[in-house]
Amino acid sequence: MKLIVVIVQAEDVGNLTERLVKMGERLTRLNTHGGVLRRPNAVLLIGTADENVPTVLGAIADCCRARTDWYVPPPATDAGWFGFEPIEVEIGGAVVFVLAVEQFLSLSRSASRLTEILGPALR
Repeated sequence: MKLIVVIVQAEDVGNLTERLVKMGERLTRLNTHGGVLRRPNAVLLIGTADENVPTVLGAIADCCRARTDWYVPPPATDAGWFGFEPIEVEIGGAVVFVLAVEQFLSLSRSASRLTEILGPALR
């Protein structure tokens, strides 16, 4: 089993989420902000079987595209320079981490069932 962590722009996350759900993948979405531009994005946590990883990565590649935007750097006050020139930057695409899962537990089971499964680890 693998845990795929994907950081994706807000503009792309809806299409990606819809596609992954149609593929039968389970995921959790966390809305975040980040990067130099402080744009909204999302982190998707996707637990999947090892054999599904290439298909999931393909969906990510298909749904998440790079685009350009403008960034206005903050003033360099210590240098006495106050003129700003916008810089065109590439944003978007996706950042993907694929992690091996040592153990997966569903905590929706009753506490007694968890005690049975985990035994001494819970004590």
